Amino acid sequence: MIALRLRIALAGLLTAALAAVPAHAQRRGRGGPPPAPQPLHFQFAGPSSGGRIASISGVPGDTAVWYLGSSSGGVWKSIDGGHSFGPVFDREPVQAIGALAVAPSNHNEVWAGTGEAWAIRDADVIGDGIYKSTDGGMHWTNMGLRETGRIGRVIVNPTNPDIVYVCALGRATGPQQDRGVFRTMDGGKTWKRVLFVDENTGCSGLSLDLQNPAVLFAGMWQMEMHTYAELGGGPSSGLYVSRDSGATWSRIDDPGLPHSPLGKIDVAVAPTAGNRVYALIQTVDQGSVWRSDDGGHHWRVVSWDRLLVGRAGYYIHLAVSSGNADEVLLSNSSFWRSTDGGKTWESMPWGGDNHDIWMDPLNPNHFGITYDGGASVTTDHGRTMTRIGIPNAQMYHVAVDNQVPYWVYGN
Repeated sequence: MIALRLRIALAGLLTAALAAVPAHAQRRGRGGPPPAPQPLHFQFAGPSSGGRIASISGVPGDTAVWYLGSSSGGVWKSIDGGHSFGPVFDREPVQAIGALAVAPSNHNEVWAGTGEAWAIRDADVIGDGIYKSTDGGMHWTNMGLRETGRIGRVIVNPTNPDIVYVCALGRATGPQQDRGVFRTMDGGKTWKRVLFVDENTGCSGLSLDLQNPAVLFAGMWQMEMHTYAELGGGPSSGLYVSRDSGATWSRIDDPGLPHSPLGKIDVAVAPTAGNRVYALIQTVDQGSVWRSDDGGHHWRVVSWDRLLVGRAGYYIHLAVSSGNADEVLLSNSSFWRSTDGGKTWESMPWGGDNHDIWMDPLNPNHFGITYDGGASVTTDHGRTMTRIGIPNAQMYHVAVDNQVPYWVYGN
């Protein structure tokens, strides 16, 4: 009797099990075709913040709108002062954003230069030129310069949005013609390479005089990237100036500047005083920060602090306040500020492994910075900072263990 009840119970379980098996699985047992594989779907697993931000731009006079350029995660936009962000570049074929710029005279025009310009390894993500949006970042069009590899700075003329300058480092993995400073006079339809030193030297810094937009300064950096080393610096590195809207350039050889060989160079013109120009130059025991008070004709060293130029390929950027020509922000492994024209520097508790800086030309209290862990923006001159983290972390390794449920590890 017990055995009979057991057989009845087993038969009931088998009937229930077969009923639960999909029809295609039952047919497969009778020699039918194997089921088609189900599509693989991805979902976000984390972390929710902590991605490296390579570039940033705000909108002059508008504290609500921000654009962030990820080192490998596209362009992100905020319309609420940086409290929330959404991706606006996901439909494009590349995701490394080296530079961003909003046209000062038309805030719907946004430019994105692609390629990782903070160069420390040959595995950095390369781009495919420069993109333009005419509707505030909602749609983008590739406007050329596809072979430049790494674009580190984009500057739009303050009154004419059709005039745009691009600072291209190049792929940097070997000799290349598509590097230097490029200019368009027709909104990106055509481009001209206006500053070229040689096939091993690219642009590492670019600044325009807001008081006289015909004047531009550029830092040029001789550099090669290999799997075994970054070979940075050489006789081709130097500081250049144009006084005719980029049509012609000349190398600045004032005796107040350091002598060759030089490494990576950035340059910044004070928005309130075009005669004040700063240069951040990687050197060996020659100084770190130089200053000109006569529009770049004569220079003198103002700081020898080597902490300002450490690990230059990954850092080196400076910006001058739009309200005070003596106030300079400088990003390196730490973030630095000078309030006495570059003579002394104070380490600020902002970021870490810092990269880009955007200063509002209309409001000196409004600026933003980027770093390996995200970005920070302020509307009160840095007294308080809104810290931004978006889900675009660069994971070097991923692993899972055998727990139930399993744990996921990443770094």
